[in-house]
Amino acid sequence: MSTTATAAAATTTTSGINDALRDDELRAVLSKLEDVKDKENFGLVCKRWLHLQSTARTKLCARAGPHMLARMASRFPRLLHLDLSQSSSRSFYPGVTDSDLCVIAAAFPSLRILSLQNCKGITDAGLKAIAAGLPYLQSLDVSYCRKLTDKGLSAIAQGCHDLRILHLAGCRFVTDVLLRALSANCKNLEELGLQGCSSITDSGLAVLVEGCWRLNNLDVNKCSNVGDVGISSVSKACSSSLKTLKLLDCYKVGDESILSLAEYCKNLETLVIGGCRDVSDEPLMQLAAACGNSLKNLRMDWCLNVSDSSLDCLLRQCKKLEFLDIGCCEEVTDAAFSGLGSGLFNLPMKILKVSNCPKITVLGIGNLLKSCNSLEYLDLRSCPHATKAACDEAGLQFPACCKVNFTGSLTEPGVLI
Repeated sequence: MSTTATAAAATTTTSGINDALRDDELRAVLSKLEDVKDKENFGLVCKRWLHLQSTARTKLCARAGPHMLARMASRFPRLLHLDLSQSSSRSFYPGVTDSDLCVIAAAFPSLRILSLQNCKGITDAGLKAIAAGLPYLQSLDVSYCRKLTDKGLSAIAQGCHDLRILHLAGCRFVTDVLLRALSANCKNLEELGLQGCSSITDSGLAVLVEGCWRLNNLDVNKCSNVGDVGISSVSKACSSSLKTLKLLDCYKVGDESILSLAEYCKNLETLVIGGCRDVSDEPLMQLAAACGNSLKNLRMDWCLNVSDSSLDCLLRQCKKLEFLDIGCCEEVTDAAFSGLGSGLFNLPMKILKVSNCPKITVLGIGNLLKSCNSLEYLDLRSCPHATKAACDEAGLQFPACCKVNFTGSLTEPGVLI
């Protein structure tokens, strides 16, 4: 067939499809396409299909100024998720500004999710515009937007009552004032990230959970003024919902917090207590008994008072444990893994970090391997009695898919929580 004939046939086919199918039927076809390239090719058929593709799009990642944002708003009227986050190392200059946020607030009335990580230029004025223009916003990420204060974020709390997710990592000017605003206005809040917000205190957390008792994910990593009183308040108020709690380097957190979690939070799946040096064995044993059917991820590096008794209890009772970090727990020995040596049950452990545990030897690692057939990453850095040479000499057989880090970098991609 000649080129001219082929083009004519294609035109006839396209016209026939356009005549036969209504817009909602074409959108149904588009919704069935799972591959991103297929969705892009859909819009190349003709102008009508391109328009339908644009109006059906719900998520967009962009780097744009006010004029381009306005154009995007006219092209993507049903947008639900807008991601304007910037790279932490190579932020676009001048980046997102308050003027951009004013355009977003006016042009994207259906928006539910807004991501602004590392947009260092935005201020409280921009957030006030978002609060006024997007009352149905459900998720906001302004991590490392370092100019923001309680004023702008409290406006969000007061204007966006359906807020479910709020991430504020690195927003150092945030205080308990914001937590009071969230408690009073955002009753459906489920996820709150406060990493590095060092002005947050126990009193603020206690007020927060008076209204936000549906929290299932709370990150207060490196909030140095948070201690047992605040965490106990969270445990009691959010007992049925709390699944993830991160307390990295909260050095005021101790046994009382763990006992409270064990008493109230039976559905806990992820717990980070790395650097909480006052945590000891007995509360962890109670946690293992209470959360044995739910706990999947446990980071407890630098918990210097932890020993074999609690670790043995955790390994025996937490049947769903997939991630465990006991780095720098110097009192842990091979005895912690002795209960696994029989190989009578299999742990779903995927990531295990035991770096800087000088009393662990190839004997303990061998017992571990008998019950952990799913290991994908094992950190043995600075374990003088479990070196590569020692493991080879002992004839240890690691799972085929397992990466063993004997001397590698401190942080491996995808293995931190």
